[in-house]
Amino acid sequence: MLSTTVLSTSLGQFTLQADTTGLCGLLFPDEAASPVSTSPVDITTHPLLMETGRQLLAYLDGRLHTFDLPLSIHGTPFQQQVWMQLCAIPYGHTMTYGQLAERIGNRNKARAVGGAAHANPLGIIIPCHRLIGAKGRLTGFGGGLPMKQTLLNLEQRFLFSGTGKKGCPKAEATS
Repeated sequence: MLSTTVLSTSLGQFTLQADTTGLCGLLFPDEAASPVSTSPVDITTHPLLMETGRQLLAYLDGRLHTFDLPLSIHGTPFQQQVWMQLCAIPYGHTMTYGQLAERIGNRNKARAVGGAAHANPLGIIIPCHRLIGAKGRLTGFGGGLPMKQTLLNLEQRFLFSGTGKKGCPKAEATS
């Protein structure tokens, strides 16, 4: 069963989800939750969700560039490979689907990279918003293109003012 809570931010209400292993879901304000058995909790009673909320708010304020949270992400080996490469895109920078596909060994898998990015259960924390289309075009994003542009603008604004190491949190990855 997932523990869930809602976090109010300047960008709207995000739904945070955790299982017994780690953080497993971050839903954007307009994103519907999947029909999974959940247990709503008060954020102050769940240490992981409370820390996730603290870090997400710090990120949105430009005070945090990298999250440090235990993750519980489930996907195919290819999806997990893409998600790890998304974590290698530095804060405030972007990469095209084709560039990421090339990085994992096959530039012809740009569409598959897009599918894996779309399946990312932890948008922002695993920064799929940094993935863009050819010629710099903004393309699909679970939180919507306006949210994607907002996150990219936020990172550009705070690029040289934050702290933190590059990359994503350590994940307990399972297929």
